[in-house]
Amino acid sequence: MAVECKKPSTWAHYVALLKKDLSQELHTKDMITSMGLYALLVLVVYGAALAQAGTELDIQQMAGGLLWAVILFTSLLGLNRSFSHEKEQGCLEGMLLVPMDRSVIFLAKATANLLFLVVVEVVCVPLFFFFFLGQVGAAPSWPMMLIPLAVGTIGIAGVGTMLSTITINTRGKDVMLAVMFIPLLFPLLWSCVAATTCAMCAPEGWMNTFATSLAMAGAYDVVMILVSWVLYDFVISA
Repeated sequence: MAVECKKPSTWAHYVALLKKDLSQELHTKDMITSMGLYALLVLVVYGAALAQAGTELDIQQMAGGLLWAVILFTSLLGLNRSFSHEKEQGCLEGMLLVPMDRSVIFLAKATANLLFLVVVEVVCVPLFFFFFLGQVGAAPSWPMMLIPLAVGTIGIAGVGTMLSTITINTRGKDVMLAVMFIPLLFPLLWSCVAATTCAMCAPEGWMNTFATSLAMAGAYDVVMILVSWVLYDFVISA
């Protein structure tokens, strides 16, 4: 009597791929360590660059842009290493042989990248506040910045995963990823910087600008992540 084997569900594939990425990172700590050190080094450079600026510099107005610059370039470093283990060890070809929806690979990898970014942000954001806003402080509405921070991080992880897949087999992939990543992320970056600055400074009528910028960032996330999810089968199989 033949035994019928039950095909694993899409959710089972997603969980298995996510566990693989998380367990691999917990074992090596390559991505989190490199991203964390890079973020700390950028904060040190910021401190050196702004040390002689004097009291005329309004650091509170600049804080949103400075913080997002740290997050953007730190995420770029991590995304460059996103598929390094799969490529070096030949795991990517094995994953493509598994009869499953290729978009599951995208969702699992994007989720893993999102979690790694969140871990780094949990460390670097408080340090940023301590070093650069410890003296001048921020508006009472500063906790609202966590919303654009979350929306922006989701967009970076989703779009970045797609672009890192596109550039994985290209020569000079580090440069190619940066060239594609920063222009494509500019609308999201602009919206998140505007919303973060509004939350930190709370100027008159800031809620309207905050809500508009946040809506733009959310719409960007929805559209770009859906496009990445739909096109991922073609991109990873090319």
